[in-house]
Amino acid sequence: MINSTIFMHPATWFLMGAFFLPVFKRMGLMKVVLVAVPLIAFFQIQWLPESFGQVSYLGFDLVFGRVDPLTRVFLHVFTLMALIGCIYGLHVKETGQHIAAFLYVAGSLGVTLCGDYLTLFIFWELMAVASTFLIWYRKKKRSVQAGYRYLLVHVAGGLILLAGIFLRYKNVHDLSFVRIAVEGATVADYLIMIGFMLNAAVPPIHAWLPDAYPEASVTGAVFMCAFTTKTAVYVLARAFPGFEALAILGAVMTLYGVGYAVVENDARRILAYHIVSQVGYMVCGVGIGTAMSVNGACAHAYAHIIYKALLFMGAGAVLEMTGKSKLNELGGLYKRMPWAMIFTVIGGISISGFPLTSGFISKSMIIAAAGESHRTVLMLMMTLASVGTFLSVGIKLPYFIWFGKDSGVPAKEAPWNMNLGMAIAAFLCFFMGVYPEYLYKMLPFPVSYHPYTAYHLSETLQLMGFTGLGFYIMVKKLTPAPKMNLDLDWFYRKGAGVFMWIASRPVDAVNNWANQVYRTVGFKMTLAFARALSWFDWEGIDWVIDGSARGVVKGGDKLRTFMTGKIQHYIGGAVAITFIVLILVLLV
Repeated sequence: MINSTIFMHPATWFLMGAFFLPVFKRMGLMKVVLVAVPLIAFFQIQWLPESFGQVSYLGFDLVFGRVDPLTRVFLHVFTLMALIGCIYGLHVKETGQHIAAFLYVAGSLGVTLCGDYLTLFIFWELMAVASTFLIWYRKKKRSVQAGYRYLLVHVAGGLILLAGIFLRYKNVHDLSFVRIAVEGATVADYLIMIGFMLNAAVPPIHAWLPDAYPEASVTGAVFMCAFTTKTAVYVLARAFPGFEALAILGAVMTLYGVGYAVVENDARRILAYHIVSQVGYMVCGVGIGTAMSVNGACAHAYAHIIYKALLFMGAGAVLEMTGKSKLNELGGLYKRMPWAMIFTVIGGISISGFPLTSGFISKSMIIAAAGESHRTVLMLMMTLASVGTFLSVGIKLPYFIWFGKDSGVPAKEAPWNMNLGMAIAAFLCFFMGVYPEYLYKMLPFPVSYHPYTAYHLSETLQLMGFTGLGFYIMVKKLTPAPKMNLDLDWFYRKGAGVFMWIASRPVDAVNNWANQVYRTVGFKMTLAFARALSWFDWEGIDWVIDGSARGVVKGGDKLRTFMTGKIQHYIGGAVAITFIVLILVLLV
């Protein structure tokens, strides 16, 4: 039964758009729909009621729409990013890519608005399946392989999440998606948290991200960098604020991702590792659990979605125009792609937290929250990660793509729609940095933080100045080289190889041996057993049943001779039988 308070779910627009997109393409309206659907959803979320779409199904109370300040900030940036991503991908003619992107966004919005774990799980799996196709649509061997690994990892994470949901329902008999107290957390709650952490790419279950994102299609990577990990940050902020494990692991993430990004060669792989690093700030903020740290996590998620998408759009534009993404194969492209260069540099200084950019007003809020909570070690780890971020993405990435030695790679400006998408994201990076109140007023708690203090400005400029000097001194050491850096995905790659060897060698050999034994021994024994059953059927069962029938027939024939049809014979016979019975009784 559906509750009377019904309001159209924002995800419905994307689901309907995905379903009807082939029809609109035939009508020549696909580009219009690609812009109209996220635009409608963006404006619709401004007037969402606090609760809608309550459904009773098989005894469960499902809530498809639950809106509060935490929900609104993520809805705002998700729909905004969907619009930017769709504009960036307008030149893509494959309908399937757009359908996968629409379904992916719909899953993210469904998770953000859900009020129960069953609804969450449905949309959670929709995200995993839809995003897999964004990897496969690149249509290269490496992409197909990476897509399968990505899908298997997320199916495993989904099973862990589902196990936690089942156990939690068994414990509390309630599927409501609410905050979980640290003191009363059970095994079920920690299983749910692990399922969320996998999507947040928390080490050691993070390697799927740098494995899959660089192999996605150009537009697919832009969508993927914005939704999976940030949706995971949302559910962690909703259910697990204040968990110490998240604070520690988040701080580790910031350094882990930066460490790999500094030594990587592939541009999109660098950016993928920086997702791990930047999401680490958000996970740490959730783990600290104060109002300021959770605000910082939400603000940084919003800012990160925009500037990380901008960076992936810039790297994607280079890949689209040159067919290359490795830094050692690029250089000097500023002459041939000046607009993409400008936009990528803006993304680089934003992620580095340069003053007047969005990263400056969000990342520092989490670091300040760690300081207020007397978490000095966490604060130092995140500050050190900021240095590595500026070194790898703020300087190294743009230098070896746009400047440095001219590679001579032929290129030209990206299509107008790609540049327009990058221009919108670049504008937002500066707009939020100059006018932080735009972002702060959307946060779930009242904000008393002021980023533009003399101390914060001087600290940031000093860190960046010394980092820039260090790059200048060590530029030859940091020159990218074509090499492979092993990560923890080595274990499941090798594990998969061992599994396949066991399946194809020992297990297959045992299976062949068992088949041979069956053919030589088992099959003959089966035939002998069948013949024995056949003999028993003919000689045993048939003899008993048919013999009994023949005896009855013969007895009937003999009895029929006594049936003369004369009554005096029957009376005489009855009298004789009576006398015989009496004599026998007297003798006894």
